Amino acid sequence: MKKPELLAPAGDLNRLKVAILYGADAVFIGGKFFSLRAKANNFSLKDIEEGVLFAHQHHAKVYVTVNIVPNEDDFKNLSSYLLALDRVNVDAIIVSSISVLLQAKKLHCRFEVHVSTQHSILNSYAIQFFKNLGADRVVLARELNILEIQQIKKNTTLPLEVFIHGGMCSSFSGRCTLSNAMANRDANKGGCAHSCRWPYFLYHEETPISDKEISFASTDLMGINYLPQLIDAQIDSFKIEGRMKSIYYIANVVKIYRQFIDFYCQFKKIDKKQMNYYKKELLKIESRSLSPVFLNPHLKNEGILIHQNTNNANQSFIGMILEDSDSYHCAFVEQRNHFTLDTKVEIIQPNQPNQSVKILQMWDLNDNPLTIARHPQQIIKIQFSKPVKKDAIMRRK
Repeated sequence: MKKPELLAPAGDLNRLKVAILYGADAVFIGGKFFSLRAKANNFSLKDIEEGVLFAHQHHAKVYVTVNIVPNEDDFKNLSSYLLALDRVNVDAIIVSSISVLLQAKKLHCRFEVHVSTQHSILNSYAIQFFKNLGADRVVLARELNILEIQQIKKNTTLPLEVFIHGGMCSSFSGRCTLSNAMANRDANKGGCAHSCRWPYFLYHEETPISDKEISFASTDLMGINYLPQLIDAQIDSFKIEGRMKSIYYIANVVKIYRQFIDFYCQFKKIDKKQMNYYKKELLKIESRSLSPVFLNPHLKNEGILIHQNTNNANQSFIGMILEDSDSYHCAFVEQRNHFTLDTKVEIIQPNQPNQSVKILQMWDLNDNPLTIARHPQQIIKIQFSKPVKKDAIMRRK
């Protein structure tokens, strides 16, 4: 059985490394120029080069978004930027403009060109159009359901990428101007204010006619129920959305989908108990309400974010392990949230099952004993009841 690529987001170099260590086959990132997600840290050219080197050493790939909707002035430095990306050996760029695609091909860049979901590609005829222009992959519109995706795959030979998890747009992806109107921030230049997620109230003249605040937003996508069908359809790449998301989010989501894909591709089945386990693990991660959204061909109202700030997460990220533990099970930890000696802890680590551990002792960097870790990003030393590995995550149970 063909195993699909697992493609993860990364907002900076640390998150790129975590995504790859936790099982991503490829990551997509944004540079300082020509990229959406203006609020992400984004990568300097030097960072991109370092990220590509790390990825290739771990047999992974790096895709760079060059996906703004460009105006005339945006083209002044485009060619030099594309050539710079080519020199540092990125594997692909993701574009939302035909003009950027054509320019990359004109320059004979070695990287692939992937057409962004912003093009709202809903059929095989559109795919053939981009194939004729030289595109190497298309990212299908998020508004397609599983039956439509299966049919499109039968009618094209071009590699297809499908979103399986993360935030959704309440408009057709990439075509919303609500942020421009409400906040004077252009979503197609990376400045989306997420105005659809603001609280709204309905009035008739001056009389309120809504009891509660209303959101225009969609729930976040959780497509795990449809992964078996997508794998069987031989979709080439499964994409997780979220370049603004935390290390905790990326590590957990990537690990869960990595485990699912590997298990299903090996055994060609998944039972109800296993499916419930994976879904339960995804619900532990901080996010809004989750649903299959458009993947469900019988979508009704479960894809609507009925209440703002709905949060199913019931566990929290409390620390990052900075080194392998020594013979006494001691390791340095970067604290992320408040915890104590009595806190019940679960360790999440790459390529290993999650495990429960106890905190036996804690010290600050001056070897003073601690009973409470109360300062986020403080480095402390912890003795655990079991060995722990570098890059593992501590989560409150």
